[in-house]
Amino acid sequence: MTLLLFAVLILLFCLNVPIAVAVGLSAVIAFVIDGNMNMILITQRLYAGADSFPLMAVPLFMIAGQLMGAGGISKRIVNFADALVGHLSGGLAAVSVVSAMFFAGISGSAAADTAAVGAILIPSMVRRGYTPAFSGAVQAAAGSIGVIIPPSIPMIIFGVLTGASIGKLFAAGILPGILMGLSLIGVCVWNAKRTETTDSTTKRTFSLALAGKALTSAIWALGAPFIIIGGILGGVFTATESAAVAVVYALFVGMFIHKELCIKALPNLFISASITSSVVMFIICAASIFSWYMAIQDIPASIASSILSLTDNRIILLLLINLLLLIAGTILETTAALILFVPVLVPMLPTLGIDPVQLGAIVVVNLAIGMLTPPLGVCTIVACSIAHTRIGTLAKAIVPFLVVLLLDLLLITFWAPLTTYLPNLFFK
Repeated sequence: MTLLLFAVLILLFCLNVPIAVAVGLSAVIAFVIDGNMNMILITQRLYAGADSFPLMAVPLFMIAGQLMGAGGISKRIVNFADALVGHLSGGLAAVSVVSAMFFAGISGSAAADTAAVGAILIPSMVRRGYTPAFSGAVQAAAGSIGVIIPPSIPMIIFGVLTGASIGKLFAAGILPGILMGLSLIGVCVWNAKRTETTDSTTKRTFSLALAGKALTSAIWALGAPFIIIGGILGGVFTATESAAVAVVYALFVGMFIHKELCIKALPNLFISASITSSVVMFIICAASIFSWYMAIQDIPASIASSILSLTDNRIILLLLINLLLLIAGTILETTAALILFVPVLVPMLPTLGIDPVQLGAIVVVNLAIGMLTPPLGVCTIVACSIAHTRIGTLAKAIVPFLVVLLLDLLLITFWAPLTTYLPNLFFK
């Protein structure tokens, strides 16, 4: 039954069947052939897959991201980032990274991060002399941080699957997200020094007055991530409640402070966020059937035992897990990958010598890197559409960013304080 389940799943993927349908249908076929279960269970599991209080944060963060983009928050974040790092060689590319890091504290989605910041900065980078491929590569790589720095939709899903504290998972993503951002800025500066662009020849010094003015303009925009992250880490509200607060805050700032969000625009924004959310929730519901069938057949424990039988060396096991997740990230949508692989990895925690929070950070960073790699690299696809370039061309430009992100991944995997220090500090 295990072989049948995965054979049907792989076949449906090869036939280009939508991910949610492929995952759900493979489980349904296994149910039918098994013949020992009531088919009404499928309907019940579909409902149970979405019937979760923490998962309510997913559509709420989607709506918050849409409202903040339309309400002028993204534009002000970009201006503030420019005041901070625009004086560097490759300054505009560095601005792209810093803007994405700030926006990551709002959206919880890598695709939303890439689209919101990329729509402003990719055309600006091209006008400044960067190639469309490099411009798109910078933004795709920076956008992947959207699921590392809290709030993070994949970390919410990981917490639902494992029972790990979502607040701790959010805290675990802060330092890795900052590390990844600084690494990407380093690549931007290195690229500017070896190529001739307007950015590499412009002489500009850091201005404290300019930074102060940009901060004043962006103070309401920057308030969103501080409220969301600070509220969770301070124990004021849960991740789901923080998402609701983010929606209210975005409406208030967009309509009454920046006055760039009008009531007429709200229906289209809500519809757009609902469509995006429904895709994610459909995958979660379908995958819940798959993961439930795996659980009752004891498949995760069997796969974990098979992996553990290869070696009992903790370092080799962690490297194998990273390799498995990196490959999965290239061919699977993030939510589906989480629901398929997390149940397999959890039984291995005692042997790996790490806690669920560190595992969550490792898994999400792996899948974030997968968002940059074809054929299913969602950040790459979004950046390509904005930069008007081919995926193959952009994939070559993204290689230097992938290299530094893989080095960051190794550091996150093997140096526990990067992911455990802040959770232990805030959640004693």
